[in-house]
Amino acid sequence: MIPFTLMWQHQYTPAGGSLALSALAAALPVAALLIVLAGFRKASWIASLAGLATAAVVAVAIYGMPVSLAASAVTYGAAQGLFPIGWVVFAAILLYNITVATGKFEVVRNSVANLTSDRRLQALLIAFAFGAFIEGAAGFGTPVAVAAAMLTGLGFRPFRAATICLLANTAPVAFGSIGTPLIMLATVTGLPLLQLSAGVGRICAPVSLFIPAYLILVMGGWRALRGVLPAALLCGLSFGGVQFLVSNYIGAELTDILASLSAVGSLVILLRFWKPGDDFRLEDDGPVPARVEIPTGSMISAWTPFALLVACVLIWGYKPVQTELGHLAIKFPWPGLHRLITRMPPVAVKATPYDAIYTFNWLSASGTACLVAALLSALVARMKPAAFFSVLGRTIRQLVIAETTIATVLGLAFLMNYSGATGTLGLTFATTGKLFPFFGALLGWMGVFLTGSDTSANALFGSLQVVTAQKLHMSPVLMAAANSSGGVMGKMISLQNIAVAAVATSLATEDESRLFRFTLRHSVFLACVIGAIAMVYAYATPGFTQ
Repeated sequence: MIPFTLMWQHQYTPAGGSLALSALAAALPVAALLIVLAGFRKASWIASLAGLATAAVVAVAIYGMPVSLAASAVTYGAAQGLFPIGWVVFAAILLYNITVATGKFEVVRNSVANLTSDRRLQALLIAFAFGAFIEGAAGFGTPVAVAAAMLTGLGFRPFRAATICLLANTAPVAFGSIGTPLIMLATVTGLPLLQLSAGVGRICAPVSLFIPAYLILVMGGWRALRGVLPAALLCGLSFGGVQFLVSNYIGAELTDILASLSAVGSLVILLRFWKPGDDFRLEDDGPVPARVEIPTGSMISAWTPFALLVACVLIWGYKPVQTELGHLAIKFPWPGLHRLITRMPPVAVKATPYDAIYTFNWLSASGTACLVAALLSALVARMKPAAFFSVLGRTIRQLVIAETTIATVLGLAFLMNYSGATGTLGLTFATTGKLFPFFGALLGWMGVFLTGSDTSANALFGSLQVVTAQKLHMSPVLMAAANSSGGVMGKMISLQNIAVAAVATSLATEDESRLFRFTLRHSVFLACVIGAIAMVYAYATPGFTQ
């Protein structure tokens, strides 16, 4: 073990001692990524490589990070990208491909179309409500992968299916994967989990009320929304209301699951008594499938893979089971990185060795739950081994570019973290004084854009938010909650999620930059809404998030 005094220390103002100049340098990797992706309209894997190369130059040449530490940080991030995030994506797409290969998805599509052939209601049911349930149970890209594939199978054009699912995967993110992001936030800040859950619920619930309507507006404008306004309002009220109540009075773990079940149930009941009065069609829509009579047995059989998915992720998320499976996890310090870097105040409360422990929780991971569901689905469908391995090989080939993108982006994010560049950006946001509640939410948004995970953004900026809030005499709970709440709006523009959506919908690689440009404006707008809500709580009702 290298003595503490010989550790490489973070320096957050490496450019001539100036925070402003240092922030410009720290932002260069993000700028490079955006220019290549949105400016030159290159594929996300090319943009992520450009960002990673720029981050390496900044880390070594400006921050003075030893090359060996920089290389180790990149490989550590890439490993985190492939497992557990890439593992979830692979298992979810494999499950979907099995349902297609066995003909089950055709029946699923027809059953949803029988419930409603209206594209707007299908989007509310699958992208928003069912996607929120999968987010609450598994998270880490699974809802976008599953819901986008389902919408494409229903006849949505790939680009539209991808945009709808990315926009819908916002409201539930902070409580995803059985409350994992907030459990991480409580861990790094030392604040009570229920207080953080309540704070995030009070910020996110008002946004959840209008996200379903916003989704329909993006799909087809005001005319589209008028026709399904009762459904959009009911969906938002049922989800947002339950999200508020559960997050405040029960806890973070069940918030998404109960809120999404409420949304699904309310929509299904509504559709038994009400149908849209207009005949809305999307501009690029294909023919509406004719109503098909489906025997009850066939419908149950077709939905079995998704029922198995729900059952497996709930079992895996159950604390006693999760604990037992977690005992078999393999944990080890990442070579050449663990505790060889010191995080310094004010980003950390005190000089602290930067941990780098890799956890290969191969059995307790959400991706393993999805994989078990896929294997069981193949067995239930009596899929022949040759057919299964054919689907497996096709899934691996299908995901090569997406997995490469995920690994590269996480390598970029971890390099910025361990070099101190993200600390510089965080301190820059912290200089905004009375506007910090607004910009604190944008800090969380940026964290999720960089890492693709609200959990990672909370680990990265949670303590900084609390330290800054205390210096500015603001509520630490509010600012920690603002970090997580703002982060949910960065999910739709994270390159990992865009890569997942592209793969799930078989979107052409060259369209990924168009997908990013489309979601970017919505992401910025919604993040600003979160920031505005945080400002209201900070100054108009300061006791509301205590």
